[in-house]
Amino acid sequence: MNRWPKRIGYTLGAVVALLMVAVGAVYALSETRFRRTYAVTGEALPASNDSATLARGEHLVTAVTGCVGCHGEGLRGNAVIDASPMGRIVAPNLTRGEGGVGAQLTAQSVERAVRHGIGRDGRALRIMPSPEYQYLSDEDARAVISYVLNIAPANNALAPSKLMLLPRALMVGGVMPLLPAEGLRDAAGAPMSATPGATKEYGAYLSMVAGCKGCHGLTLSGGKIEAGDPAWGPAANLTPSGNLGKWSEAEFIQTLRTGKRRDGYELKEPMPWKTIGKMTDEELRALWLYLQSVPAKEFGGR
Repeated sequence: MNRWPKRIGYTLGAVVALLMVAVGAVYALSETRFRRTYAVTGEALPASNDSATLARGEHLVTAVTGCVGCHGEGLRGNAVIDASPMGRIVAPNLTRGEGGVGAQLTAQSVERAVRHGIGRDGRALRIMPSPEYQYLSDEDARAVISYVLNIAPANNALAPSKLMLLPRALMVGGVMPLLPAEGLRDAAGAPMSATPGATKEYGAYLSMVAGCKGCHGLTLSGGKIEAGDPAWGPAANLTPSGNLGKWSEAEFIQTLRTGKRRDGYELKEPMPWKTIGKMTDEELRALWLYLQSVPAKEFGGR
């Protein structure tokens, strides 16, 4: 009779030991990936301080690429994630204000961060959407760089990022791509040419740099968002076979401007309608024309 308590104790001890080994392995493997450096040379896209370039950069940052969605208004920094069991991921203050890194930035380091997802220390930036930003045309990338380097200082000192066990385990398990630069490796960016105008070609460009395919899939047919928060729900089918195929252009633009569909449904996270809704009428028309031109797909085909 006295053997059973001992056996149970041994079993529990073994389980605890295995858990400790597993936790240690997760932290070791994740730290190895966090600390890896990449030899990426930033491209020569010199910054400018002329008003037209800065205005274009501001428009891209606030209405197209959605940089302010993570870095906050005025790029003053923001805690993108700050809750258990995930931990804390901070998008830094990019200005020259207190707590900002603006004084340390160069045109080359910003280009490398935007298009390659690599920080000034050569390490991969966490959840930096460079797989989309790599397609920015040279002209638009230069405008973004110029705006970042010339933005007004904002005082905002933030506590550093600190990830807990869960996101580390999900990353090690291949479920959560915390380091998009790993997929890009040391490859060069893939900038697209972009001629602004109300054309489906320009709409295709906007859909890439705005990250539409990150949630709606490569075919834009929607479905479960890979590595997304389960609370988000599935992304909509944006091809002509989805509900969008029954809308008018005016309804499409109105939805993105207000965050409400024609049936009264309010768009929810992570749909960045507050950013995309700031696009110009011409840009939204271009996006509409592109979505009308893509092949019809069944929902969830990704």
